[in-house]
Amino acid sequence: ITTFTPGLKFPNVFPVLLFLQSDSNTSFLRAARAGNIEKVLDFLKSGQDIATCNQNGLNALHLAAKEGHVQLVEELLERGATVDSSTKKGNTALHIACLAGQKEVAKLLVKRGADVNSQSQNGFTPLYMAAQENHLDVVQYLLENGGNQSIATEVCDCESCVCVFPFFATCPYKYLLKRGECLHISIDCVILMKMPYFLPHVQLQMMVNRTTESGFTPLHIAAHYGNVNVATLLLNRGAAVDFTAKNGITPLHVASKRGNTNMIVLLLDRGSQIDAKTRDGLTPLHCAARSGHDTAVELLLERGAPILARTKNGLSPLHMSAQGDHVECVKHLLQHKAPVDDVTLDYLTALHVAAHCGHYRVTKLLLDKKANPNARALSWNCWLNTEPQFKPSLK
Repeated sequence: ITTFTPGLKFPNVFPVLLFLQSDSNTSFLRAARAGNIEKVLDFLKSGQDIATCNQNGLNALHLAAKEGHVQLVEELLERGATVDSSTKKGNTALHIACLAGQKEVAKLLVKRGADVNSQSQNGFTPLYMAAQENHLDVVQYLLENGGNQSIATEVCDCESCVCVFPFFATCPYKYLLKRGECLHISIDCVILMKMPYFLPHVQLQMMVNRTTESGFTPLHIAAHYGNVNVATLLLNRGAAVDFTAKNGITPLHVASKRGNTNMIVLLLDRGSQIDAKTRDGLTPLHCAARSGHDTAVELLLERGAPILARTKNGLSPLHMSAQGDHVECVKHLLQHKAPVDDVTLDYLTALHVAAHCGHYRVTKLLLDKKANPNARALSWNCWLNTEPQFKPSLK
């Protein structure tokens, strides 16, 4: 019998208890990952919380689902595990099973009420996960059980794009496309942007000219990302090379604005109109000049782009280049005989624009090319805000 001695200080056992608890949690999760049903049940009988998770939010159900331990998954669900509990990134057990290609686990989870269209923090669905990893059988199962391929994700915005996925030898996206859905919505679009190899597996009746709410086709999106392989396959399957989206934007406008020269060559070789105009009168040359893509400007000029084309406000490609302080573009245009003192409807010259914007280099270049420093304009507001939105929307 231990005798209590007044004034004796007992050791602080709290850190020890925390260590033991942490060790218990780790062992429990390790057993779940290994599929050791007996050990997992022993932990639960001794009071282990079934919702215990690691630093990433993965619990026993997540780990068992990932490894394909169907019996353990069923046992955990029977004992109260929440079927749609999520990790810190918002992934459920169904997300994880689909990413790992565990079809039987996925079937069990769906049968037990898992949300087949649950979205992670980035908007990824189980269907997206399965398709990403080329799990054909899982994709097919999800599509047959309520999987919705038109749910928008929140992957990087279109300007910087998108996660890089591996190229597939065989591709489950044929199941998405066979169902008559638009190629570029949500996950279909993400795959189109970066994966040129699944299209040969698609039936010829694929609706390559289906549009988003903004009027963009798959070809617009391929043009945006410079994916020549995808664009070629789309064109071979009947995509309209000059399909006009919102504001009259064609794929060539998009490719020119992005400076995708290989795409520009492809589109022109396939008959795209080099002088096509948007609702505001912008030609592809305007778009390339405004964005400062001097190689694209030179290419378009060599292919016969109308150097004197004007927008509704009378802006020429030279005005656009001057506004953006794009010296090389200005040089190309002048070398191709663009009039240095060409004026807008309000008699603005490129020199007016460059000077007003404070672009010293372009101003000096124009003056060196004998631009008239005394030219008079009527107003200053006609050349602002003339560019429509060229970012292909997935909606």
